[in-house]
Amino acid sequence: MKSSWQKTLESLARPEISSALKGIRRGIEKESLRVKSDASLASTGHPAPLGSALTHTSITTDYAETLMEFITPADTDATKTIEALTHIHRHVYQHLGEELLWPASMPCTIETENDIKLADYGNSNVGKMKTIYRRGLKNRYGSMMQVIAGVHYNFSMPDNFWPVWQQLKGDQQPLQDFISASYLGLIRNFFRLSWLIPYLFGASPAVDSSFLKHSRSTLPLKTLSNTSHYLPNATSLRMSDLGYNSKEQDNLDISYNSLPEFISGLRQAVHQSNQVFEKIGVKLNGEYQQLNTNTLQQEAELYAPIRPKRTLKSGEKLSDALQTGGIEYVEVRSLDVNPYAVTGIDLEQIHFLDVFLTYCLLKDSPDISRQQQRTAKENQNKVTTCGRDTSLELLDDEKTRTLGEWADDIFSDLAEVARLLDTANHGENFQEALDYQHQKVANPSLTPSARMLKDMEEQNLDVNELVLSIAKKHRQKLYETDYSQTLDCNFSIEAKASLQKQKTLEESETLRFDDFHRLTFGNLAPSPSPQCLGTRFQCSTLRKNCVVQPASCS
Repeated sequence: MKSSWQKTLESLARPEISSALKGIRRGIEKESLRVKSDASLASTGHPAPLGSALTHTSITTDYAETLMEFITPADTDATKTIEALTHIHRHVYQHLGEELLWPASMPCTIETENDIKLADYGNSNVGKMKTIYRRGLKNRYGSMMQVIAGVHYNFSMPDNFWPVWQQLKGDQQPLQDFISASYLGLIRNFFRLSWLIPYLFGASPAVDSSFLKHSRSTLPLKTLSNTSHYLPNATSLRMSDLGYNSKEQDNLDISYNSLPEFISGLRQAVHQSNQVFEKIGVKLNGEYQQLNTNTLQQEAELYAPIRPKRTLKSGEKLSDALQTGGIEYVEVRSLDVNPYAVTGIDLEQIHFLDVFLTYCLLKDSPDISRQQQRTAKENQNKVTTCGRDTSLELLDDEKTRTLGEWADDIFSDLAEVARLLDTANHGENFQEALDYQHQKVANPSLTPSARMLKDMEEQNLDVNELVLSIAKKHRQKLYETDYSQTLDCNFSIEAKASLQKQKTLEESETLRFDDFHRLTFGNLAPSPSPQCLGTRFQCSTLRKNCVVQPASCS
């Protein structure tokens, strides 16, 4: 008897149906620190010629003033996505002087946390709120964790795929409800298999000693060379307990089994006071230390390897947008910056991720319990710290399996999905990308984490010396990249427009920040409409920052 998976594959392989798989949309958000030529953190502000970090559509900052974030538009052509990211890097380098973009996830040499300046978004209430939110992150988790860089991958299926898929599944609910339920199924399967991403793409097996001065991690790191520390089989220290994690969020009751459950759990985390964060307080000597004392200051603070997302309307929070319109796309957040790719991610990674995420969506995805979520995180943690140990065992439901055995089974299913996508797109890109990644399962030395350690050893370099040498090579390569004057002109126009938007916003303020803050966070209830706060937020699908325009209160 054929399995449900085999039946699904046969149905999707029919010529009149397979074409619905063409047109996957993806967008990328990539972070990079600005550094000096000696691998220390840059001390300059966000370069003025690049425009406003608050309102620019593609060049902004994340936590720190020196942590740049580059954002591509959503596109159905993966090649164009990489080209867009390349153009942003090329343009930025025109305005960095002697500074470099750090091409790794773990930070450059940072002697004290005082060297890390919070991102400055100007004097508007929204700009101040963004900076105070970051001060809250500093007080809650420390600055060092916040200057760890990553790549976020935004993914959605083609619009015309959904009616076909719903019909194949025999589903009768409203189409958007079906789409939301399907994306949640993708997310649940991603959690179950999330360990595979740091194994294949983890590129942070070592860290500079300056980072450890400010870490509370108990990982048994070993000394390597003069100022480097590592774990021999680590893949991604960024995703380990040493890196981007929050123990305060480990006990959050956020379910991915239905959209109402997810929304309820997210709202509860935003509105429940936290005893640890209460000790910090909201204000100290008249200065805001955080936005509030809740477990999450705002919804964006939720740390997860993948999140459901939707384009926000003016004034909407994510939970409200999801409740009103459902899930539109997913955001994968567990990717290390690839040091060996000029843009931090390459075309082959994109094609693999498309196969993997499509598989997670197509594969049956039963509900996932809190214990199963914890097991998934334990598997991920094992792989981040010792994933290249060929004897490593993981827990698949209640069955123990070696990483290699489980990965081979996954790749067997992925191969079927790659064939479907190649047929739909009349090419071989997906299968070629899959074959390349599969080689890493049998040969861990092919992983980027192993390559990093090998290059350090062969070139007799500390980790930050190696990353600095790579940064210089990337800059040279970008300078040699074809770059039209039209593109440069377009970036300049956008920079000027973003500065004007910020100026207009600041000049139109009608509330003192204390009043703005009280109305927004004062009673732990859902925030009032920003129209009644004197401003209007307009956030695009693939951006964290907002274009903010004046608005009146009706």
